[in-house]
Amino acid sequence: MVKSSYLKILNSPLEIKGKESIELSTIIQKYPYFQSARALYLKTLKDEDSFKYNNELKKTAAYTTDRTVLFNFITSKIFNTKNVSLEKEKIVDLNFKDDHKENIDLKKDLEIGKPLSFTKSESFSFNQWLQLSTDSIKIITENKSSESKTLQDDIIDRFITNSPKISRVNKNAIVNIKSKEDTKEPLPMTETLAKIYLEQKKYDNAIKAYEILSLKYPEKSGFFADQIKKVRILQKS
Repeated sequence: MVKSSYLKILNSPLEIKGKESIELSTIIQKYPYFQSARALYLKTLKDEDSFKYNNELKKTAAYTTDRTVLFNFITSKIFNTKNVSLEKEKIVDLNFKDDHKENIDLKKDLEIGKPLSFTKSESFSFNQWLQLSTDSIKIITENKSSESKTLQDDIIDRFITNSPKISRVNKNAIVNIKSKEDTKEPLPMTETLAKIYLEQKKYDNAIKAYEILSLKYPEKSGFFADQIKKVRILQKS
């Protein structure tokens, strides 16, 4: 990809074409820390409803210095405006056995593999998605962790050298200890978080999530009950 073409799609992400998507993939393979290229590639995967999107989102988060910037981008209007000009690959209709076909239908109904869509108010769900994906991020961030560990060791050494003294605690002093239950906040459950559990194959967590959502939104209780039924069938199979 020539410099002028890259600058053009960087300024107008909606004009990305299928061919440029492949070129972006090649660029990030060669330059994994090229964050703007990764962001543009994410957009193409989202526009294509690609099953690669969710996994690529984890990788992009691992290579991103400030994940707040990434979250703001994937929840922005321009990111979620679909580019209809992208060429789509034709899906070959294969003849699966009935049980396989049923699983495929269930996954389709539950939208498993479909790109996760976060809203501005779902920063918790986004962070939870990354926490559930720490294994894929850990490998990439090992070098960064070792550098920060060296810095921490230096701080500890300086602390020991200065020989700080800690004053004795008055035995007669009254200490107020707050119960953890008092400060515990309710889990901000969302449908996106339920889908995250499905993506991670944490079916029990997904069922629990839909049960909470059913109580939270009684007008959609029928829909959530149907989702729970499908998850349980998928879990057994």
